[in-house]
Amino acid sequence: MSATVENLEKSMVKLTIEVDVKDFNDAIKKVYNKQKGKIAVPGFRKGKAPLAMALQYYGREAFFEDAANEVMPDAYAKAIEENNVQAVSRPEIDLVQMIEDKPFIFSATVAVRPEVTLGEYKGVEVTKREATVTDEELNAELDKNREKQARFVPVEDRAVEANDEVTIDFEGFVDGEAFPGGKGENYKLVIGSHSFIDNFEDQLIGKNIGEDVEVNVTFPEQYQEPSLAGKPALFKVKINGISYKELPELDDDFAQDVSNFDTFDEYKEDVKSKLLESKVDANKRETEEEALEKVIENATMEVADLHVRDVKDQMVQDIQRNMMQQGINLEQYLMFTGTTPEKFNEDMEAQALKRIQSRLVLEEIVKVENIEASEEDVNEEIANIAKMYGMEADKLKETMTDADVDSITLDMKVKKASELIVESVVEK
Repeated sequence: MSATVENLEKSMVKLTIEVDVKDFNDAIKKVYNKQKGKIAVPGFRKGKAPLAMALQYYGREAFFEDAANEVMPDAYAKAIEENNVQAVSRPEIDLVQMIEDKPFIFSATVAVRPEVTLGEYKGVEVTKREATVTDEELNAELDKNREKQARFVPVEDRAVEANDEVTIDFEGFVDGEAFPGGKGENYKLVIGSHSFIDNFEDQLIGKNIGEDVEVNVTFPEQYQEPSLAGKPALFKVKINGISYKELPELDDDFAQDVSNFDTFDEYKEDVKSKLLESKVDANKRETEEEALEKVIENATMEVADLHVRDVKDQMVQDIQRNMMQQGINLEQYLMFTGTTPEKFNEDMEAQALKRIQSRLVLEEIVKVENIEASEEDVNEEIANIAKMYGMEADKLKETMTDADVDSITLDMKVKKASELIVESVVEK
């Protein structure tokens, strides 16, 4: 195997990789041996035909694609290693030559870690932030905690009112035709939550259990399903149940139910203290983000589109995984938030780019400042990770490879680089 490397624009590299005839023919034999149980050649029982007869009957080309898939991963990995290419994305593969008794040639275009030139990263100016808790904020937090303890009590002797929770069956129609995803049974909806489009919820106010209601709404112009965007719709709704929200009193009993405090005053003071702590943490994060944005602005680097694509795809997968745990999918999330797929994609790309740029400048600061992470730092982080997964740190460490430990070590160095930036900021 041999490879040539061509440096492209914007932190991209193209490797042209040549696999010699013998290795490609060996891959054909390997593919044949895997598949021969399915291969039938006249005159032989299925799976019993010699390779030479199978190649003569089907043609060597019939096995080319599978043979290519067999050799490309190892050939690519070897080419990357031998040429010291710091790939940061999945490669885009193109077949160059796949001809009998000729070397197999393919190209792999891949994003690489860009060169980073730091500008000013110490003493950058950030907004001065004060951490205080107002009476309004405290009362709002108490009300939020009170809402968490609320319960819905069924009622049968009155119509739907604002803030009630109704249980409904519904089916939506556009131009007289039912549309996919527009039907639900025994769906719980809080009136005033704005979970449904337009003024859907308002039209249920004043209706009674067992009543059939026709609700007329119009889908937003930027609705995530293009076939419904901007169109009027009719929902046929049946009200199965009504419940009203019952809130507990903010008193000593409430404090005892939701905390370890005996009195409401003690509980209230604790809530205020935690709000202040949360604000201090939020201010620290905002300061760090603002400072890092300034450092990125002061630096120069060219991030490849393929790099952004891969990071974005991973971020979307993480979001989808979290949504699945909550029982919703991405399509439902977009519908509930009123976000179009295009806008969601743009936002994720911007976040991916920022994540890459942040990591690159911090790693460059690690290099410039010769930042180190002690064994104690690494072991402490391993202990934190183990705690997250309910494991013992020693047991987790036994399962980790050298690459895993190196990754954690670099994360600790990057964390220290971020702290270095924050510690030197100028607040104005």
